[in-house]
Amino acid sequence: MYSQLYLDYNATTPCAKEVVAVMLPYFNEDFGNPSSSHHSYGWIAKSAIENATHDIAKTLGISENDLIYTSGSTESCNMVLKGIAKKMQGRGNHIITTKAEHKAVLDTCANLEDEGFNVSYLDVDSKGLIDIEQFKKVLRPDTILVSVLYANNETGVIQPLEELSQLTHANNALLFSDTTQALGKTQLAKVLDLVDFACFSGHKVYGPKGIGLVFAKNNQNYGVLPSLIQGGGQQNGQRGGTLNTPGIVGLAKAIQLAHERLEEEIVRIVKLRNQLEAGLLAIELSVSNSTSTKRLPNTANISFKYVDGANLLSALSNQLAVSNGSACNSASVEPSHVLLAMGVDHSLAYASLRLSLGRYTTENDIEKTIEIITKEVIRQRENNILWERRLDQ
Repeated sequence: MYSQLYLDYNATTPCAKEVVAVMLPYFNEDFGNPSSSHHSYGWIAKSAIENATHDIAKTLGISENDLIYTSGSTESCNMVLKGIAKKMQGRGNHIITTKAEHKAVLDTCANLEDEGFNVSYLDVDSKGLIDIEQFKKVLRPDTILVSVLYANNETGVIQPLEELSQLTHANNALLFSDTTQALGKTQLAKVLDLVDFACFSGHKVYGPKGIGLVFAKNNQNYGVLPSLIQGGGQQNGQRGGTLNTPGIVGLAKAIQLAHERLEEEIVRIVKLRNQLEAGLLAIELSVSNSTSTKRLPNTANISFKYVDGANLLSALSNQLAVSNGSACNSASVEPSHVLLAMGVDHSLAYASLRLSLGRYTTENDIEKTIEIITKEVIRQRENNILWERRLDQ
């Protein structure tokens, strides 16, 4: 058993026991390939996927025809960005995104730039929000796609998609939003009405790893997305490869469970998050990087002046599972690109902690976390000569 308190739910979540239970039969009993159409093993697997797809669509309030299964949101981001770029390049080659996107979007956009597409990267303000006026200036007749992260995985800030959607569609462009972190933490029905594409990952919502979704609104009406992966013609030729039956069944159950508990869980998590923030901001010269009024209920991002971020994380690792940014960028020794985009000082961004709460976080966990971090920040500062000299500056 792990001895650490887990506060890294934005990186991944444990697979719920109920989810594991519904998946198990499709590993060794009903193990058929859903594309095998000549025997009952295949029929049973295909039926399971159809039922799961129906349940997901019903829970999210969307059409079954608008769902495409992938391995997760990174593949989904690649599929949408590269697919739309390829499909619409005859009309234009301009894409708009932000400097605070997840690396799955930023790295894919960089790849598209190498292929000759033009990408504009919007600034964000100190709260992590885009400037609509800047967006209006950047929008062009040859803009084909706008990609804006709905809920930031590091700060929790939620972007104003309503006006963005109106402007994008008035320009005859398409709107894609990475909604990975929002699933199971906030209501998404209105968001999915505003966008043309969205994406999800099972492991962010107490489901299995290795399964995700692309939501492609009116998929059959405007023409399917070009396939990123060829082979077999599965999913109307949009994504080749044998469908992940246990993963899809597990994803459906995870989404169902999350929505059944959503409202009461939001209230509980917000209370714990506020308690955590209040406790950590009581530490001298600590600063919150999550100040937007519209944000995820579970995410706090705090910086501590006069503390070495790498040393802090290393010292905390024996007792706490926390991070200083996206798990997908954890190999980098640089500070968070999201915080830098918000104008946070380099040294302060480097000395930040992202703490993300979840279904199994308790009030006792929060109390212990505040105590552990407070003691460690004080200990780290005792050995920092700049801390000793701060009053002289």
